[in-house]
Amino acid sequence: MQAPNNFQSSFTAHYLSEYAVTLEFGEEISEDLLQKISRFNTAIHQYPFSGFQTTVPGYATISVFFDPVLVIRSGLPGQDCFTKVADYLTGLQQRAIDQDVKSGSLVTIPVCYGNIYGPDLDEVARVNQLTALQVIELHSSAVYKVFMIGFVPGFAYLGGMNSALANPRKLSPRPAIAPGSVGIAGKQTGVYPLQTPGGWQIIGQTPLKMFAATRAQPSLLSAGDEVVFKPISASEFKQYNTRA
Repeated sequence: MQAPNNFQSSFTAHYLSEYAVTLEFGEEISEDLLQKISRFNTAIHQYPFSGFQTTVPGYATISVFFDPVLVIRSGLPGQDCFTKVADYLTGLQQRAIDQDVKSGSLVTIPVCYGNIYGPDLDEVARVNQLTALQVIELHSSAVYKVFMIGFVPGFAYLGGMNSALANPRKLSPRPAIAPGSVGIAGKQTGVYPLQTPGGWQIIGQTPLKMFAATRAQPSLLSAGDEVVFKPISASEFKQYNTRA
């Protein structure tokens, strides 16, 4: 279902549930789309409608959650929650365009590659006809962009990985991946913040705590941040000061 409007919308609104609407802004992962989604997400929170609860931004979408009882009782035009919310969000577009997007931080993440810290490093090298050292050099020489946080709290999906490192997920996911594990899946790379099952190819591990519920900002990374991976040795990994 597309949001009714009198001009060309920058998104298509879809019914997600009686509690949510999803706005689809495109189909490709890009920094331009990230900026557009960030602006719209900021606008929604600055100008909420009656019944608004929260948003969940994605690569190319924003899911908007609300209380249907409050939406129906609101003065928003429309006969149902979807129409009321979709029309309101369509009318919010100009305010979204005018939003300033907060510049992200540059975060350096130390990583010990290979061996027990990166059991799939050699496999990634073999699949891509590279040496393990070349994989490390390619992976640590890029500047990555945090497109979204999801999957589990603090898991950052990073764009900007060299296509020469692209690798399929494992056919059989591991039942438990250690916190801080750096993985590759398809054309993406990311860091597991918590111990969890997963099928990404693990090439290294960071001693940093990517997520800590006791911190003022629990997740080390936020959407819009830039990330650089810095190779460290096994002895440096063991001695690293893992601040909470």
